[in-house]
Amino acid sequence: MNGLEPFRRRLDRLDEEIVRLLGERFEICRDVARYKRAHEVPMMQPERAAEVRARYLARGAEADMPAAFTGEFFELLLDATCRMEDEIIAPGESAVDAEVTGIPPARPDRGGP
Repeated sequence: MNGLEPFRRRLDRLDEEIVRLLGERFEICRDVARYKRAHEVPMMQPERAAEVRARYLARGAEADMPAAFTGEFFELLLDATCRMEDEIIAPGESAVDAEVTGIPPARPDRGGP
């Protein structure tokens, strides 16, 4: 047996758990988007994003993770979930569509320009 094999097995198990947890997080974000759509709540909630970002950075520091990685990971996750929420809340008018057409959505209440 390769001396790295025990580490690799542990990493594989952790990777599976990370993907499972991210999938669960995305499902909750879908529920949030459906709630926002039903109750006409703006997609972008800047104060909530700032709160969650601060928590990510603090927990990342506690886990001895590089701050740059933690910040970039949060931004990537926020971007992906906001795009998904935007598509659920207003299909056909999302930031994803804007990338394809080059025309940004005119919805400043939802994080657009």
